[in-house]
Amino acid sequence: MDNLLLLGAAMLATGCVAGVMAGLFGIGGGIVIVPVLEFTLGFLGVDPAIRMHVAVATSLATIIPTSIASARAHHQREVVDLEIVKRWAFFVLIGALAGAWIAAQVHSRILAMVFASLALLIALKMILLPKSRNLTNDVPHGPLVSLIPTAIGCLSSMMGIGGGTFSVMTLTLFNQPIHRAVGTAALLGLVISLPGTIGFIVTGWSDVRVPPGSLGYVSLIGFALIAPATVMTAPIGAKIAHSFSEKKLSMLFGAFLVLAAARLFYKAFV
Repeated sequence: MDNLLLLGAAMLATGCVAGVMAGLFGIGGGIVIVPVLEFTLGFLGVDPAIRMHVAVATSLATIIPTSIASARAHHQREVVDLEIVKRWAFFVLIGALAGAWIAAQVHSRILAMVFASLALLIALKMILLPKSRNLTNDVPHGPLVSLIPTAIGCLSSMMGIGGGTFSVMTLTLFNQPIHRAVGTAALLGLVISLPGTIGFIVTGWSDVRVPPGSLGYVSLIGFALIAPATVMTAPIGAKIAHSFSEKKLSMLFGAFLVLAAARLFYKAFV
């Protein structure tokens, strides 16, 4: 019972910290939750071999309700490009399932290195290239283009994020207005988080090393507490954000990702 209470308190704290940071930097999901949750699980003594698996899986689960709410809100404003979603959804789903399967096969150390490497690339982009140039005038068609949503689904599932970071960046490179890119990415986030979560539940079903109150690699306690705490504390971060310029916020978020990546690299090699 004491262990469950400690786990619950830790998950609640994770949600609060992640919420403030998500509101501060204007970006939600696992890019913030995963490193914070991985640290929390380490503090609780969860086996290092599956620590990242639990962090990634639980993060994906918390993204499901967030994606639904976000997609509905954006759809009401008519900024979700359903044509792109129809063209990309199948490939994103296949990528998400593949990402969850690949992640379950490797040691937590490898998963940490994947997250850290991609987070570092995103950080460098935000610090050095805050504004991107368009690559095309519209979202391209063709068989090879399917590799893009497949990669977005796979990498996002492995990292435990809803794909907004990759989807928005990609769609804006394809000359999509930022609001339409964000709205479309919100719906694609559901296509990533739902199958990704199911994949982690199935692959972790018989793993006895998971913390108490887990369904596969998904911590149900984390799922129940992180999402509400994130929603409640995000406005605090958003309020703080107004005291910074867009450029400073971008650099600050980049610095956070650099520190998170450095810590995960350190933990992976020690």
